[in-house]
Amino acid sequence: MASEEEREFDDLLVLLKETRGFDFTGYKRNTLIRRIARRMETLKLRDYGEYRDLLELEPEEFTRLFDSLLINVTGFFRDTSAWQRLRELVVPALLDQKPTGRPIRVWSAGCATGEEVYTMAMVLAEEMGIDQFRDRVKIYGTDLDDKALQVARTGVYADRTLTDVPIDLRETYFEPLDNGHSFRRDLRRQLIFGRNDLTRDAPISRVDLLLARNTLMYFNTEMQLNIVRRFHFALSDPGFLFLGKAEMLLNHSDKFVPVDLRMRLFRKVRPAHHDDRAPWPVTGTADDLAARPPTLVSVALAAGPVAQIVVDAAGNLALANAKAESLFNLNPRDVGRPFQDLEVSYRPVELRSVIEQARHDLGPVELREVIWHRAGLPERGVFDVSVVPMLASGTLVGVGIHFCDVTRYRTLRTELELANGQLEQAYEQLQSLNEELETTNEELQSTNEELETTNEELQSTNEELETMNEELQSANDELQHINDALTARTIQLDEVNTFVSSVVRSLGDAVVVLDEELRVAVWSSGAEELWGVRADEAMGQALGGLDIGLPLDPLVPRLRAALTDGSDPLQAVDGLVLDAVNRRGRPAPLTVHLSHLRTEDGAVHGLIMVMNVLTS
Repeated sequence: MASEEEREFDDLLVLLKETRGFDFTGYKRNTLIRRIARRMETLKLRDYGEYRDLLELEPEEFTRLFDSLLINVTGFFRDTSAWQRLRELVVPALLDQKPTGRPIRVWSAGCATGEEVYTMAMVLAEEMGIDQFRDRVKIYGTDLDDKALQVARTGVYADRTLTDVPIDLRETYFEPLDNGHSFRRDLRRQLIFGRNDLTRDAPISRVDLLLARNTLMYFNTEMQLNIVRRFHFALSDPGFLFLGKAEMLLNHSDKFVPVDLRMRLFRKVRPAHHDDRAPWPVTGTADDLAARPPTLVSVALAAGPVAQIVVDAAGNLALANAKAESLFNLNPRDVGRPFQDLEVSYRPVELRSVIEQARHDLGPVELREVIWHRAGLPERGVFDVSVVPMLASGTLVGVGIHFCDVTRYRTLRTELELANGQLEQAYEQLQSLNEELETTNEELQSTNEELETTNEELQSTNEELETMNEELQSANDELQHINDALTARTIQLDEVNTFVSSVVRSLGDAVVVLDEELRVAVWSSGAEELWGVRADEAMGQALGGLDIGLPLDPLVPRLRAALTDGSDPLQAVDGLVLDAVNRRGRPAPLTVHLSHLRTEDGAVHGLIMVMNVLTS
């Protein structure tokens, strides 16, 4: 559309919103343009400005426009296979998740004239039983079209509309009327119809099943996203969504997961919940720990996995745990001896200077990865040594020495260093491969984006085609009604033609109807038989131009006089006998009778000429 056309089109949408409260800005623009263009073509209007002026002058055109924009194409058990899957997969799950006696709520959004609402009622009543249906079920049908909702509320449908309803269901749930069938009154009370604009009105909440079949496809992408969010809010947890065959929910996997994607059945995604974790129990206080007996402390020290030695302030061995005794060949008799006299003071590492440093600095001294080749053992040991001054009330009372065996970790580190060298070589190869993979990944990403774009375009095209299909179906219904009317009119016309033919045959041997120019308008079968000229040859020809055995010289002036002065045509030919010749060339004297052919207001616009052959 040109910019001026777009502005006029937008002005038209604003007029609809401001004067009638219908906001079509969230609908697909191409569909609106196509439907409005159809109305303009019917009215023979050239542009949107002219159509806007017409709407302001003739308010009744709003109704016809809304009937065109709000395409109410629906039917009972529409897409039978989809309804069958709904009955097999969704309805049993829906009933199982509801405790006995709890209400079941269903919402049909965009219900049009209500056929799918009544279809849903029959499906649930068949599964639950009629009594349970009456006690537990509420079905809400909403639409934007008040005229369609009025049809839905009455629940009366023509026989042709019910052709897709199985005979047993038709007999169970519908009552015959003179003009069609009516849905059962006792079950009709469970169905509630009302107006709802999906683009701005609040959704019906706490519903267990939501039907929106071929409704989303009329909206643009942004509005579809908003409506799907409303649907997600409206559904209970879990709840089910039943869409039309053109609607996929490809970009809403965080809100709905497919139950049967081909049949467009979806289930609401449960919100994630995190279980609360109880805090770790505390079974003791600081006072409890301080009150524990000294024996427990000494046993814990002795059984520790790290070799520990304590040297008192005088430089004597004060304590060695079991691990230290085993590692350095110490025994209880060594307690009290000067530490410098023991082998552990200089092997595996010189500790005497380190102890002095710790005493002097009053801080810990760390020695990392001290290697010790112990006699009689094939493998060397590696230790981390910590020398820590021990203070009591700020006074140095001794020095603690801890030997942590890190042999295993040193071995692992060495192996890791060797492996790391190999990994560095492999890394270079992987780096090269990674660059190739990154290039490939970028190409795949680009391809994926193109595929996603193509998929969205295909989805949009599919929705557009489905919209056009419904428009064609709506037009087909209109044409069917017109065809039925034309068929009835044709039957009436045939009956009239038969009657007229019978009258014409009864008037005389030959009947000819002439217009104001004396051209043949009707040429009876008697005239064909008398003159040998077929009706298709005579129709539209001037009477004087026909090659027949009728003497026209005395007749034509009388005919013109009867048309011109409007006198009694019988007087114009009174007593006139013409010596005619029939198609076989034999004499056929005949009399002529004339009468005027008049319009409804009495004006003469032709003559009826009846000719009877005189018998000898």
